[in-house]
Amino acid sequence: QVQLIESGGGLVQAGDSLRLSCTASERTFSTYYMGWFRQAPGKEREFVAAITWSREITYYSDSVKGRFTISRQNLQNRMYLQMNNLKPEDTAVYYCAAVYSVITGLKSQPGEYDYWGQGTQVTVSS
Repeated sequence: QVQLIESGGGLVQAGDSLRLSCTASERTFSTYYMGWFRQAPGKEREFVAAITWSREITYYSDSVKGRFTISRQNLQNRMYLQMNNLKPEDTAVYYCAAVYSVITGLKSQPGEYDYWGQGTQVTVSS
């Protein structure tokens, strides 16, 4: 069982930056495909970004492309989401997710991931 713990959320103003972290308990973290999702009140969970096990390929939703950067440090069992130029519409609970896979194609559906963190709240005021 993989345990994922997010941190780094908070209350910021529009235009500010935040960096979210996700720490995994799994020693074979490097073989897991990782993703970030978010869920705003009353809305479905939506894909934000994903990164393959080798860190060579990253994917982003159109709404965050150019503003957010996903990265990972396999030796530290950590994944990050650097969020710049935050907007009020980025307000949501952000979740990290993982699935044991070396496939490099896009995984943008929640059902494609097996493990989830508890989430961290990001609130952007206008």
